[in-house]
Amino acid sequence: MNKRLKDLREALHLTQQEFADKLKIKRGTIANYEIGRNIPIDAVISLICKEFNVNEDWLRTGNGGPENMFIPEDMTYIHNVGKLGNEKNEFKKFYLNTMMSLSDDFWDYLYDEFKKFSDKKGE
Repeated sequence: MNKRLKDLREALHLTQQEFADKLKIKRGTIANYEIGRNIPIDAVISLICKEFNVNEDWLRTGNGGPENMFIPEDMTYIHNVGKLGNEKNEFKKFYLNTMMSLSDDFWDYLYDEFKKFSDKKGE
């Protein structure tokens, strides 16, 4: 599992510190997982899978190879979130994190408003 954890982190373009910060654990813990000194407990594995939309079977066993690292429908989202970890522009980070925290109701409202705007442009 240690190699898959490192492969995952690198696929997300995150440093060990950034990966650890997103999971709210220590960087040294991630380092120990990656070198195989420790194995993550089930709760940490579940947290990693939830936070980064990782295929748990792949993480635990390697089944399917690296192309099955993520749950497919969210691959683009995960890739972009990973790139955000290396983003130097603080406003972009703030803006995107704020947008991602909006409720589904607000997204539905926003979608409806954009549709109205788009429909009016064609008139």
